[in-house]
Amino acid sequence: MNESTADVRSRQTHYARRHYNLHNAMKTYFPPSELIINSDGSVFHLHVTPEALADKVVLVGDPGRVETVAAHFDTREFQAENREFRTVTGTYQGKRITVVSTGIGCDNIDIVLNEIDALANIDFTTRTVRPSLRSLDIVRIGTCGGLQEFTPEGTYVASEKSIGFDGLLNFYAGRDRVCDLECEAAFTRAMAWIGNQCIAHPYVSVAHPELLERIAGADMVRGITVACGGFFGPQGRELRIPLADPTQNEKIMAFEHQGLRITNFEMESSAVAGLSALMGHRALTVCMVIANRVAGRANTDYKGSIDHLITTVLDRI
Repeated sequence: MNESTADVRSRQTHYARRHYNLHNAMKTYFPPSELIINSDGSVFHLHVTPEALADKVVLVGDPGRVETVAAHFDTREFQAENREFRTVTGTYQGKRITVVSTGIGCDNIDIVLNEIDALANIDFTTRTVRPSLRSLDIVRIGTCGGLQEFTPEGTYVASEKSIGFDGLLNFYAGRDRVCDLECEAAFTRAMAWIGNQCIAHPYVSVAHPELLERIAGADMVRGITVACGGFFGPQGRELRIPLADPTQNEKIMAFEHQGLRITNFEMESSAVAGLSALMGHRALTVCMVIANRVAGRANTDYKGSIDHLITTVLDRI
């Protein structure tokens, strides 16, 4: 009998938190080489201090979009910037929220999610796990490419499931417990990737069901998102280098699992959902379609129209 998405996610969350707690009960001290803390007490890449992190976190790719989000805040209490990582913490309609830019790609999500979790759940003085763990609400707001006729430019898409092409989660113990293995196997068969050792094994992470219902509501398209390890070849774009599989996108667009179609390409959702599940946080990615690959159209003047998606998330988070 097939489990529902909510049942799968509930089981995954139980095993993830159990694995996380058991692992960290044994790992009592994180040396300076593993958890790098700056001289001002902030975490290495983000330059954020533990007290500056809110329980509600909004992730954006573009550092410039942090200000777009923070412009809606009623108050601001903290801000920091280092490389592509920009952070502002403030309040919106009584809710304390932290917005962080991640840059592009699942590799950056690995940095941001691990450092956010460290801020929430590791005592920076003793370098040990806190006795009481915080579970954060994490919502990524991004842009994406639509892959179906029903996802034209301007569509808001909520990633109920995310297929990671990057292989990131495969480096972490417990990944099977937080992934939809049935969907993974079906997708691998559909792509004819079984036995292909040149392709990173795809993993399928799942959004937190309560956060999905709260944020997506009744006005966002729900589907499967493919998080790619690049913008060109991995998304089936061919410029001067031929693609290894010219039929890749046709197979992706035709794939269906338990009534869900692959709705869009982006580059971070799988790592956001997967790492958050392993750490015991609630996570979801929502994107606005700015290019439709079926129609061959793109809207480069989207920055003003994404503001409505931002306020929708701020209202519902």
